Amino acid sequence: MALAQLNYIIGDFDGNLSKITAAVADASSSGAELVIFSELSICGYPPLDLLERKEFIHTCGQSIEKLATLVDPATGVLVGGPEFNPNKDGKLLFNSAFFLHEGKVKQVFRKSLLPTYDIFDEYRYFEPNREFHILEFKNRKLAVTICEDLWDEQPFDNEFSRSRLYTSNPLEELSVFEPDVIINIAASPFSHRKMEVKQSIFTGKAKRYKLPVLYCNQVGAHTELIFEGGSLAIHSSGRVAAKLPYFREDILICDLDELTESEPHPSPGVIPGRIGTMADALICGIKDYFGKLGFRTATLGLSGGIDSAVTLALAAEALGPANLHVLLLPSQYSSDHSVNDSVQMAENLGIKYDILPIEALFNEFRETLQALFKDMPEDIAEENIQARIRGTLLMALSNKFGNILLNTSNKSETAVGYGTLYGDMSGGLSVLGDVYKTDVYLLALYLNQEQEVIPANIISKPPSAELKPDQKDSDSLPPYDVLDQILEAYIERQLPVEKLEALGFDPKLVSRVIKLVNMNEYKRYQTPPILRVSSKAFGIGRRLPLVARY
Repeated sequence: MALAQLNYIIGDFDGNLSKITAAVADASSSGAELVIFSELSICGYPPLDLLERKEFIHTCGQSIEKLATLVDPATGVLVGGPEFNPNKDGKLLFNSAFFLHEGKVKQVFRKSLLPTYDIFDEYRYFEPNREFHILEFKNRKLAVTICEDLWDEQPFDNEFSRSRLYTSNPLEELSVFEPDVIINIAASPFSHRKMEVKQSIFTGKAKRYKLPVLYCNQVGAHTELIFEGGSLAIHSSGRVAAKLPYFREDILICDLDELTESEPHPSPGVIPGRIGTMADALICGIKDYFGKLGFRTATLGLSGGIDSAVTLALAAEALGPANLHVLLLPSQYSSDHSVNDSVQMAENLGIKYDILPIEALFNEFRETLQALFKDMPEDIAEENIQARIRGTLLMALSNKFGNILLNTSNKSETAVGYGTLYGDMSGGLSVLGDVYKTDVYLLALYLNQEQEVIPANIISKPPSAELKPDQKDSDSLPPYDVLDQILEAYIERQLPVEKLEALGFDPKLVSRVIKLVNMNEYKRYQTPPILRVSSKAFGIGRRLPLVARY
């Protein structure tokens, strides 16, 4: 059997079909009798409200039928796609796996457990399966499941969840058929704290049912969501027998007999470090966002701070230095070392840069507003003018040269509103919007492992917005190592105030941080798409009312 871990483009039926056909030919030439693809592979996951367009569903069906005629009829193919519900009641669609053999669709298997939490909204579109059957192929019984069907027990780490989300257990239903192997086709997105959990779920199922598990995951990124791949072949003992790499396409050929031998091969199931996989995920997210949209070049503002430096280093890895153009936009409050550090970093990477001082523009704004601001002290209004001047210049460069502006705000700042709408919050993609400040520093150290890409002074100096004399982030915010712990507990784990205080945080500080988070929801409504690397990112997975009194 073969697991084909591919990177699809949503709605690119010709491209996806070509990839799948080539993978079948490749795998079958290596001896595979059955080639397995990921969830909704024919159209890419997640298609969102494209699923509400009948012509989209019809094209999915036509592509699957065409695929059956294109591949070797002797080779079995398991491919994911939406299916019209033949029943008059219920949702219009099923999320299905189609078994192709001998030039046609032989069997269809439907997803039972439909995740409707965080980033998932599958019950919006799909009807849950309630009828179970087995795939018999080459004298084997195959239990075909789709993603969440194996996630009936979830070790969530927050206050408002259960370990069992569903009353149904698809594997229990399928076990009565006495299958020889469990197959799971999936589109399971990346989270830097979910890697061990994900692998343990599949190894746990293998141990519990004493069956090998074949897990085929999608790889690549679609807007905010990043899929790491990491497809698995798991021995019936629960040991990982083989594993595909993270963040790249590949095919795994495995012998089912070897997955049931009494002595499994040594396990290659080691999970790489958290910060390294986070960096790889962000690079994948940038690369696919640009590539799948048809863009090659990016712009960003390089301030001399840690956030823009890390964003630039990641973008250089994803897009190549020749496809980047950075602006240095110093004001009268910018330190010499910020400019010098920025120049050094751009030169370290061989990236084109230009220096456009904004002091004259800022003074013109102040002069224009002088009559209205008469006798009023300078405050955040003047600070934000500087950020908006920078945003305007960066967007002008983006428009003129057809670049995408990369936003450089981190999750800590986004959480507490430490950013300027239409200024430093501008951009077409937020690279670090799901990365806390403390992890930004760890990313910088990781990216500097082989050579000093990011100047040491950028990493060591106190962070500052440099919008007024001698400004430091610590003037407005608590230390990031404390702030980030509170934010992670409140946002990811959704702990209430009393539990945050019980963890030892100062009650006044907890109240202040939570107030800042809640009162800045309006800013987060206007952020660019944020690459998701945590279990609870701002954006589609965190939906809160903008106008509320809670």
